[in-house]
Amino acid sequence: MDNKLSEGLHAILKQYQDSLTAKVYDDENDDYDLLMEVFKLTPALKRENRQYWGRELGMCWQLIVTKLFQETRSDFGAALRFGKDEPCDFVVGQYAIDTKYRIGSGDSGTLKKFKSYGSLLREKGYEPVFLILREDNLPAAISACKKGTWQVLVGNETFQFIKEQSGFDLKTFLSQIKGDYTVDR
Repeated sequence: MDNKLSEGLHAILKQYQDSLTAKVYDDENDDYDLLMEVFKLTPALKRENRQYWGRELGMCWQLIVTKLFQETRSDFGAALRFGKDEPCDFVVGQYAIDTKYRIGSGDSGTLKKFKSYGSLLREKGYEPVFLILREDNLPAAISACKKGTWQVLVGNETFQFIKEQSGFDLKTFLSQIKGDYTVDR
């Protein structure tokens, strides 16, 4: 593995290990994902404050995937902005990529925004792609995103796309470092 890429990914994970350990918090989903396993986060701990954990793990996921493509693709481009809107996290080649840890909201405003962003990106000549880590997404939201012109990849499909487009096996990388950034509670 490229040493610069490895150091960059480890730096992001260490930053989030420190941040997640420092946070103190006061139901039912017992699903794990690779990012939770890297930090040794349990579903029970995550349920204590779903919004916090979802936001933090989502940002960590975004930074990891962005860093990976930034280091492995010469055609990497920063997030596109159209006025106040930022419809994707970054661009590689013809792909406008937006990373999501999970899509759990079926809020009509959010879904309308996804649909309009997908159309806007297609009008600009890009293929919009969601790279979603978790597989326990709201089915209605996933369907709405697909209808909104996004290519929606979830779980293993996401890891396969990342590997094909970057040449880096992120799933294996994360699997090999499970527990290395334990969040002490």
